[in-house]
Amino acid sequence: MALMPKRVKYRKAQRGRRKGTSFKCAELSFGECGLKAMENGWIRDRQIEAARVALMRHTRRGGKVWIRLFPDKPVTKKPAETRMGKGKGAPEHWVSVVRKGRILFEMDGIPIDLAKDSMRLAANKLPIRTRFVVRGH
Repeated sequence: MALMPKRVKYRKAQRGRRKGTSFKCAELSFGECGLKAMENGWIRDRQIEAARVALMRHTRRGGKVWIRLFPDKPVTKKPAETRMGKGKGAPEHWVSVVRKGRILFEMDGIPIDLAKDSMRLAANKLPIRTRFVVRGH
């Protein structure tokens, strides 16, 4: 089951700008270590789920994981081989808008070296560059 909001005010959203730095969620709030975004971009619902599964598998469900992003922006797409015009396409999938500096995942309750390995595996599933961060460093 894909991540998506239960209901939204508007079915279709504009694209917006992908620049700037994140001020919200820029610090570790829950866990001892986390994965921080180093560039701006969109992260799809499936990519978030793939990263979560990679984290859980590698830690053998030990410790606690916080997912600090949620896909709440609909991305539309027109069908293939459709002529120009006739309005905007139907919502295709959902993305989370991520700005540079935002914490994506946090972990606690497992050794730092194991957390670093599992975060590396999760980062490989994401379309942006990330960095492993530890509280107090």
